[in-house]
Amino acid sequence: MWNLWDVGSLVIAVGLPVGVGFAGTAFGGGGDSEWYKELNKPPWTPPGWVFPIMWTTLYILMGVSSWLVYKEGGFSAQGYPLGAYIFQLALNFLWTPIFFGMHFVGYGLIEIIILWFAIALTIYLFLPVNPIAAYLLIPYIGWYVF
Repeated sequence: MWNLWDVGSLVIAVGLPVGVGFAGTAFGGGGDSEWYKELNKPPWTPPGWVFPIMWTTLYILMGVSSWLVYKEGGFSAQGYPLGAYIFQLALNFLWTPIFFGMHFVGYGLIEIIILWFAIALTIYLFLPVNPIAAYLLIPYIGWYVF
């Protein structure tokens, strides 16, 4: 049975990554910038209109995932998994200013590698708490290939 606390905490859990994602674009313009459009990208790079749809979907999945773990005792019981989640969320936020804002392609690549490990750690820590929460994060790793 849903209660006001469940609904409110789910809204916050989803709103946090969505907000962080949109806030990151304020520091770099994202895929709409002229700089990004002129980059030599691999042929499998999706068209630009796909990115906002996919990232919004991924942020929603991340929020639901974190909420499922949070429901298993909050930060007091799930401090390490939720801490890893917050760490990878911060790395996700930093990637946009590093890559799109400062045009540091090399540092962006290093940051993504660290982010992949942080996401993998989050999945690993979420798995015993709630397997569905862990599985919801898997598409997030693959999307950074583009």
